[in-house]
Amino acid sequence: MPATNADSYTRTWNTDGEIAAVALPDGTRLRYLKTGEGPALVLLHTLRTQLDYFQRLIPLLVDRFTIYAVDFPALGWSDITPGTSYEEPALRKAVVDFIETLGLEDVTLVGESIGATVALTVSTEIPSRTRQVIALNTYDYPQGVERANLLANVIIKALRAPVIGPVFSTLTNRMILGGIMGGGLHDPKKLPKDFVLEQLRSGSRPGYATADVSYYRALPSYIAARRLYPRIAVPVTFIYGEDDWSKPQERTDAAHLVPGSRMITLREVGHFSALERPEEIARLVTESSASKVNGSNRRSA
Repeated sequence: MPATNADSYTRTWNTDGEIAAVALPDGTRLRYLKTGEGPALVLLHTLRTQLDYFQRLIPLLVDRFTIYAVDFPALGWSDITPGTSYEEPALRKAVVDFIETLGLEDVTLVGESIGATVALTVSTEIPSRTRQVIALNTYDYPQGVERANLLANVIIKALRAPVIGPVFSTLTNRMILGGIMGGGLHDPKKLPKDFVLEQLRSGSRPGYATADVSYYRALPSYIAARRLYPRIAVPVTFIYGEDDWSKPQERTDAAHLVPGSRMITLREVGHFSALERPEEIARLVTESSASKVNGSNRRSA
């Protein structure tokens, strides 16, 4: 991987899983963690983070699933390839290639934020390999993280600006990143401080700033991905935090686009639900896996 100590943080919370890199057909290597036993479950993290985002959720699922948590291209400790696209179609292809290269079947796809959007669109490419999708706080609406708080609104707009975007990315520090991420939690105290430092560490690699800015500028492609939702042919559960950045109508509209989907709203939860309420997410993932998802039932938890 890009650094000899790339896995040191992951080993602080997972000591026995396999940490490896898989080479995709285009040569890009994606770092992933494989752990647990049971049916395949692929975890797709959110913007600006990495597979360690799921550090509180994974231990609750290892007894029921073989978990594959993957770093998106250029994020975490996956390869940074100059000129790579980070728009939704490119991430969709990367995840499809990841699943096919590893030969995974009957996969439960669980994604948070852009990971949720990608999980939904990936299922349209490989329905025969997909068992179900659990979409946490799907990121497919205008502004996105700019809605987190005033700090996020200012910084993200700067990151998306021509020329100065990469400069602002390199200036990101613990206070800025922690402040932005805190705006994605109902209770900001639940943000792991050491995880913020790890993101800054992986984000200090050459080329990261350019990729970081490209991800933020790619938001329109994730909004456009909604056009694929009616093609989804596997069971889908949308889970939203009551305090997610999305608006209630945006959530309902997304769910209505997916035939037979259901939507669940978690009280006192923000955008980063896998960090804030891992026990509840683990329960819902397990329940959904144990029973076929039918109808469009909507409830609050």
